[in-house]
Amino acid sequence: MKNEFLQTEEAIAFVKEIFAQELSKQLKLTKISSPIAVLDGTGINDDLNGVERTVKFPVKSMKEQGAVIVNSLAKWKRIRLQELHIEEGRGVLTDMRALRPDEDYSPIHSIYVDQWDWEKKISSQDRTLVFLKKQVEQIYEVLKSTEKQIAAMYPHLPAVLPQKIRFIHAEELLLRYPYLSAKDRETEIAKAFGAVFIIGIGGKLSDGKKHDGRAPDYDDWSSENEEGYKGLNGDILVWNPILESAFELSSMGIRVDKKALLYQLEESDAMDRKNLHFHSLLLNDQLPQSIGGGIGQSRVVMFMLKKKHIGEVQVSVWPDAIREESLKAGVYLL
Repeated sequence: MKNEFLQTEEAIAFVKEIFAQELSKQLKLTKISSPIAVLDGTGINDDLNGVERTVKFPVKSMKEQGAVIVNSLAKWKRIRLQELHIEEGRGVLTDMRALRPDEDYSPIHSIYVDQWDWEKKISSQDRTLVFLKKQVEQIYEVLKSTEKQIAAMYPHLPAVLPQKIRFIHAEELLLRYPYLSAKDRETEIAKAFGAVFIIGIGGKLSDGKKHDGRAPDYDDWSSENEEGYKGLNGDILVWNPILESAFELSSMGIRVDKKALLYQLEESDAMDRKNLHFHSLLLNDQLPQSIGGGIGQSRVVMFMLKKKHIGEVQVSVWPDAIREESLKAGVYLL
């Protein structure tokens, strides 16, 4: 008879396998290889909120040139679309592995990040909210399908996701809950809808604050959309009944074009990036229009397997105090 920990490992592998297969089919993605590190000073690495430190190291055989462990592959994928001559309407999918040493430990945060990074080539006419919502709905169908297959395989893990995902702009969310913090607003809306996509993350709202940070050079959070708000990006959140909180599974969006890039660099006081390799390619019309994002692998697995702590589904570095506290609560960290 298999022990509980071996069963968990098999279930983790099962979730990852079927989700990646379903996602590739829904979004027309081809699985490709990806880097763990890129050269520093190229503008290719994801700057996240712009304040996190990256893991850096010199490369001996390149005259000590600096390299960095990736934070995500948001910009690298767009370059790869061009290099692979991916046709419009199709894209790439890769397993991204990252280290984020500034991440605060919590039941849903680790310094080790694993996600499905995907990117799809689109036309300029596809840079609309309607198109963005369609991609979100397709990803949500993959989440529901995966959950149903898990429930069939493991009857003690029932499906809980609602039939449809709801959409709300970060500004509408602010107006709905004006006296709550951004995180508390997420909790309330996720609890109300079960699954929600919050649009327009990265730009300032009417209260002068951002719902959450976003680097200026991949998602388009500044272009006006058809509903009169700004932003062609957002986050997929679900209600996690185990943690009784909002649970982010994906960050994604239509990527910046030249106009949005220049505006967002200026807004973020980051015009010095304009001459970096990635930014030069985009400003010189050498990169395709695209949409893409990251979907947390351990987050999805954690949700599907009804786990209380991300350390139950991924191997990371944990302080002794957290390990001891988890064991007392009956939670075994890998």
